[in-house]
Amino acid sequence: MSKTPSEIFGSVHYQRHNARRLEHLARLSLPIEKTDVLELGSGPGDHTTFFLDRGCSVTAVEARQENLDLLNQRLNAKVSTVLGDLEHPDDVKVKPHSVVYCYGLLYHLSNPDAALTWMASRCEKMLLLETCVSFGAEEKLVAVKEQKDMASQSFSGAGTRPTRAWLYHRLNKLFAHVYVPVFQPYHEEFPTDWMRKDMWQSHARAIFIASRQPISNPLLLDFLPSHQTRG
Repeated sequence: MSKTPSEIFGSVHYQRHNARRLEHLARLSLPIEKTDVLELGSGPGDHTTFFLDRGCSVTAVEARQENLDLLNQRLNAKVSTVLGDLEHPDDVKVKPHSVVYCYGLLYHLSNPDAALTWMASRCEKMLLLETCVSFGAEEKLVAVKEQKDMASQSFSGAGTRPTRAWLYHRLNKLFAHVYVPVFQPYHEEFPTDWMRKDMWQSHARAIFIASRQPISNPLLLDFLPSHQTRG
């Protein structure tokens, strides 16, 4: 029997993973407060309150109605919700927002190029991106199969793991400025040594910040480092 969204997203694994990502994002001290945020792949809203607590207005896009139902139940209509599948981004009708937030969605899509192009078209200032990646310094995409009957996995059953190099160069075509954090979250799925695949867990994750304007922040790098610290 398939687990419900509450069982999946309420697990210790997911709650710990969310906590480490959001504390990392908070430490970056990005100009997020009181902005309008487009949250993509919102699930049941585990990340949404991060922005609500900072005075942001949020539009949440999610492919599964059961996840949106749980989000609305939790947040009591404090968020605008849109049922939409980023496998078909042109069918997702939302206006541009100052901040586009995409943590944990891109690798669940079979065509990340089309999705990133659409995200850029809906992003006025800054894109916050976190995704699973493949090992290697070259630009490549690795297709993977996922369990489409699970509320936390690909809606279509097909996903992709791009390399960091692919993401960095693709984002640089869409945004004037692209950064990665100096440090990674305190979680084993976020490598600090990008030269050693044996140090990775089953999933390796990376974070990118793409911006229309330069960001002066000592915690951000404008190149792909081979090593990061933990923070």
